[in-house]
Amino acid sequence: MNDKLKVGIIQQSNSADITQNRNKIAEAIRYLANRGASLIVNRELHDSLYFCQTENVDECGLAVAIPSETTDFYSNLARETGTVIVTSLFERRAPGLYHNTAVVFEKDGSIAGKYRKMHIPDDPAYYEKFYFTPGDLGFEPINTSVGRLGVLVCWDQWYPEAARLMALRGAEMLIYPTAIGWESSDTLDEKERQREAWITVQRGHAIANGLPVITVNRVGHESDPSGSTNGITFWGSSFVAGPQGEFLHQSPSDKEDIALIEIDRCRTENVRRWWPFLRDRRIDAYKGLDKRYLD
Repeated sequence: MNDKLKVGIIQQSNSADITQNRNKIAEAIRYLANRGASLIVNRELHDSLYFCQTENVDECGLAVAIPSETTDFYSNLARETGTVIVTSLFERRAPGLYHNTAVVFEKDGSIAGKYRKMHIPDDPAYYEKFYFTPGDLGFEPINTSVGRLGVLVCWDQWYPEAARLMALRGAEMLIYPTAIGWESSDTLDEKERQREAWITVQRGHAIANGLPVITVNRVGHESDPSGSTNGITFWGSSFVAGPQGEFLHQSPSDKEDIALIEIDRCRTENVRRWWPFLRDRRIDAYKGLDKRYLD
């Protein structure tokens, strides 16, 4: 395996036209593949608008089976471009049973694996518990031709436990397809605090585990269909950080960005030698981490 990995990230806005969204993604994937990308990462729920702003059973019609014509579309793209592609889909597992699922396609078009989002938020404009059943596949890295990918999704990125378990199971990088943004009533100071906290916690996962982190967010404004709020302005700011939390790339907060970033795989080994956090963990003293709260 090459010591240098070229990663493509696709920070884009979405429309209500699913076909248009997919074609836009396909164009970006071909662009990145032609420039040498081996791994390409998309944002969360990239085929549609972010429908979780409201609770509406009709939106469940957006869900797709795995496999389906939708997965065929991305499978064919992976095979055509010879790249490993990380997608994020609204999975219809059975009637009335849905997941927020990342599907990874190998460069030959096969499905390398999938991850079902474990942590499901239920906040104003992010009513995901209405739609998604929590994942049941655990925190298991996905084996691919470009390495073992620790794929998580959005709200998972706030939880150090998820990142750590992926690292302990041999993940070589952490990947977070994301859809997060600003609520219009927040002050400018509060908005900036939120965005910086989101970046900081993930850089912390990179440092604590000695792994690169790849985070790809949506960008642009999406209206609230109910009209009860001013909608969400997704804050973009996608980034790739190295195993010491160093920025290898950071996208703007207010426009689309299709970027190619080189990751040096050797840095993980070197950084873990310098900072042997996994060696020094007190695994005999962590009883209680599997409890909700210690009274």
